[in-house]
Amino acid sequence: MGEKTQKLLSILKLQPVVPVLIIDDVKSGVSLARALVAGGLKAIEITMRTPVALEAVRAVADEVEGAEVGAGTILNAAHWEAAVAAGSKFIVSPGATQELLDAAAQSPVPLLPGAATVSEVMALREEGYQVLKFFPAEQAGGAAYLKALSSPLAGMLFCPTGGISLKNANDYLSLPNVVCVGGSWVAPKELVAAGDWAGITKLAAEAAALQA
Repeated sequence: MGEKTQKLLSILKLQPVVPVLIIDDVKSGVSLARALVAGGLKAIEITMRTPVALEAVRAVADEVEGAEVGAGTILNAAHWEAAVAAGSKFIVSPGATQELLDAAAQSPVPLLPGAATVSEVMALREEGYQVLKFFPAEQAGGAAYLKALSSPLAGMLFCPTGGISLKNANDYLSLPNVVCVGGSWVAPKELVAAGDWAGITKLAAEAAALQA
């Protein structure tokens, strides 16, 4: 587990913000990924919420130089296998089940499993996990909640996702147990629809300049 933890941290520490993307069109997804990388956001999570998501992961992995693409909203072993086959460098889940943990244990690809309660964090720590997704961050208690976990659960690191924006990102990034945050604000639907890749690169650069 230690080797996979280090592999995951090497990706998450590339930047303070990991873009969380919903891709409806593969071609625009590749352009979007290039715009994000150009702005300094190399680690990219593509969520499995659309019919073309796996194809988008494969295209970004093959065509976007510098991108470290991961698959999000992975819910079971079948999702895991498909995402890894498509070229995912890391896997993200909103929670954790035994089926998913078993799939992760048999794979060299690291998992960022989700947790929202102290008991969930403790259970995943017993499984050997040190880095977790805190989701849904704002709804589950926000930065104040995570700060409260830093002492009793020392050594655990989090990537909070859910309800995070440029306005509150620093509330999380200033915490000692936060390695990065996940957010969709760097890829607004209207800019993607308009093909305003320069605008997205600008948003990515602003996000990359935040202090982790």
